[in-house]
Amino acid sequence: MLLSMDNILILAHEDPDGDAVGSACGLCRGLRSLGKTAYVSLEHMSKHMTFLTDGIVKDDYSPDYIVAVDTAERKMLGVAKTNIPKDCRVDLAIDHHYSNSMFAENTCLDENAAAAAEVVTYILRIMNAAFTKETAQAIYVGVSTDTGCFRYSNTKAKTLRIAADMADLGADIGEINKLQFETKTREYAKLEKMALSSMELFLNGKLAVIAVTNDMYVQSGVDDSETKPLSSLTRQIEGVLVGVTLREKKKGTFNISVRTNEGVDASEIAGFFSGGGHKNAAGGKFQGSLKDAVDAIVLHTEEILGKTGRI
Repeated sequence: MLLSMDNILILAHEDPDGDAVGSACGLCRGLRSLGKTAYVSLEHMSKHMTFLTDGIVKDDYSPDYIVAVDTAERKMLGVAKTNIPKDCRVDLAIDHHYSNSMFAENTCLDENAAAAAEVVTYILRIMNAAFTKETAQAIYVGVSTDTGCFRYSNTKAKTLRIAADMADLGADIGEINKLQFETKTREYAKLEKMALSSMELFLNGKLAVIAVTNDMYVQSGVDDSETKPLSSLTRQIEGVLVGVTLREKKKGTFNISVRTNEGVDASEIAGFFSGGGHKNAAGGKFQGSLKDAVDAIVLHTEEILGKTGRI
């Protein structure tokens, strides 16, 4: 299907993480190596990933085909920088979320892949696309991000082999790891301190909740694009089975990031908040006050843990 397309715009989900950016950029560069005209449009991307997008971003592009990567729901489609509506025709979705709603005309889904970038790698190989250093860097960012730098249980031997292949192709593993997983701005460090101070434990310490408010953004000088690392902090606490990070988008609207341990399904909890994702990482949205959001999270987490006998 991709070989039959040209003039392609590649989109990812809102507030794109490393896998969304990496899979979009990797696919775009691979298609370009085959002589295709292709661009990406990515909204609110972390400045730590802008090195992947040089020369391939075009937000005012009028494509003949639209491809979505790493996006499970139409409502999560990141179109803010374009003139394309969320209800546009998406010709192809490439994804690894088992909760994918099949919103696209055609879907290539591998729920056993650790990252959408892993699926993109297989597709590029089937098409005999060239893997330049820039493509390899993008794929490596994708697979490393969604595996927590290969620390999460979704890391499989095939994922590590892809990472090794990208290193052979020139991806600067050390520099990327430092930039994506170790480098923090002073502003982010200030925000992280405030966020950790906001942490509350519920359900006998099995649920941890962090809230990041607009006031915190103002006080720290950080915007939402830098907050992705906060999501993993909650489940690092001993005894926590479910960690939730609330990030205020505008007054009365929160993004919810759910991270889980020990077999608790994060996507089931996120499903209560019009969201979805993976078994150990998922997200959703909530409209209402911060107190109402926390109360709803506690209620639904208690329900899920109760069903599995963990309370």
